[in-house]
Amino acid sequence: MKTEKTICDGVYFWYKGPRKILLTKNLTPGVKFFGEKEIEGHREFNASRSKLAAAILKNINFIPLKRGNTVLYLGAAQGQTASHVSDIVGKEGFVFALDFAPRVVRELVFVCEKRDNMAPILADANQPETYKDRVTKVDVIYQDISQRNQVNILIKNAEMFLKKGGFAMIAIKARSIDVTKNPKEVFANVKMELEKKFRIIDYKILEPFQKAHCFFVCRY
Repeated sequence: MKTEKTICDGVYFWYKGPRKILLTKNLTPGVKFFGEKEIEGHREFNASRSKLAAAILKNINFIPLKRGNTVLYLGAAQGQTASHVSDIVGKEGFVFALDFAPRVVRELVFVCEKRDNMAPILADANQPETYKDRVTKVDVIYQDISQRNQVNILIKNAEMFLKKGGFAMIAIKARSIDVTKNPKEVFANVKMELEKKFRIIDYKILEPFQKAHCFFVCRY
């Protein structure tokens, strides 16, 4: 199978006719959880289901994930994107996958049971002090949480867990912050908030893959 590298280590383009399909190398060959296609040991990485995949297809200029990274994933839900992050960091890396909803964490547990480099955490990302004994310092924080105080949640977790010079990725859902404002206005305000604590490397609005979402890559 002929593939082409993308901006992110461990994520590849595969061309099927005119279609450009994203793939990650499956850490658990033959085992999948979300109905994704498996192609010669690789899993399809769907941009309509993952803001990270959407950002890559929108040509964001840097994704700070690589083999061996330790990642704190806030808002992991059932673990779909988190499982692809697990593929990317490989057996040498680790993903702390956190969500506050018991129902989705039950499903997340099944994914983590098959992957030695993932651990599920049932906790509220607004209260990082409640899980500080379960998470080490990390190279990257990835956040996908639909709450009004999305930026504040990221800052609190970065202050507690992110290594100096580490990176953060955050998917901003404009409608969760202010449904009355134009999403571009929300994203501009978020950018100013983030710049108080981070250096923004790049950001992309994710349409048409994700409506009213913007993806930021930052350095702490």
